[in-house]
Amino acid sequence: MSASPPYLQVEGLRRDFDLSRAALLRALTGEPRRILRAVDGVDFAIPRGETFGLVGESGSGKSTLAKMIVGLLPPSAGRTLIDGLDLAAPPSTAARRALRRRIQMVFQDPYASLNPRWRVGAIIAEPIGAFQLRAGRAAIAARVRELLELVGLSAADARKYPHEFSGGQRQRIAIARALASEAEFLVCDEPTSALDVSIQAQILNLLRDLQARLGITYLLITHNLAVVRFLSTRIGVMYLGRLVEIADGEALFAAPRHPYSRMLLDATPDLAMTGRGRLRIGGEPPNPLAPPAGCGFHPRCPRAQPRCRIEAPALRNGVACHDPLGAGDSVGAAR
Repeated sequence: MSASPPYLQVEGLRRDFDLSRAALLRALTGEPRRILRAVDGVDFAIPRGETFGLVGESGSGKSTLAKMIVGLLPPSAGRTLIDGLDLAAPPSTAARRALRRRIQMVFQDPYASLNPRWRVGAIIAEPIGAFQLRAGRAAIAARVRELLELVGLSAADARKYPHEFSGGQRQRIAIARALASEAEFLVCDEPTSALDVSIQAQILNLLRDLQARLGITYLLITHNLAVVRFLSTRIGVMYLGRLVEIADGEALFAAPRHPYSRMLLDATPDLAMTGRGRLRIGGEPPNPLAPPAGCGFHPRCPRAQPRCRIEAPALRNGVACHDPLGAGDSVGAAR
């Protein structure tokens, strides 16, 4: 891990959703409350200028975690620290405003994340005016042109509407809007999944270039292992609301230690045509309203032991598993 102090520190984040029916109906039917724990005690840190990738199947809690980190959802427990400041409890109103300015989000769907009634220039200018980063229309317009060129668009595009652009161009506009507040930390929630493969590569290269030029810190949420490998310094694997493994990017792909991580990698296409076998992940993720006791992955894990059905493993040395994989282990061979 990098020796740099963490820019972002996530401590014990948990998010519960109450899906219960009305209290009167529950009283009449004897139905208990229904609590869905979408995120369950997540801890990790991201050093300044690095990218932390978060992967896992749909429904694992990745997007819920991202929304808590940027403040769109309040956590049920835990906290998020930016440069040591608690996002939910800054020391003053001015500190809260300054903290919010430093954090922005790039959403999955560039067709839905931009206001279709606003010109692109107005969309990008809004954060500049909201945070009073430039004074006067001329200065704001100059900054908008600068941002458009920074993301590979033309200054003349400020006069156009979002519908006049392709999906990749719209995502560039969304990135320019995120940078308009002079943000230092971007949460990218599936930023390329709605784009063609060739356009995905362009957006990923843009994100990498911006990080090298501006020192931006990223949290990358994705289910695409190729994307996370290309962009991430470290990677966290989520399953049923919990982190089951955290490792350096290359280390995770070379020798994953959690059976779920191994199965995710084995299930990807062998584009290099090495001849290795592919292993389909068996079963379905458990119902989060009624998760299994012990380790949440044990119903699908070929290495499950009696202990796994009783005791949930803590994340130790980067892996949450009672029987982590060693070098050369197969996922189906318990030690």
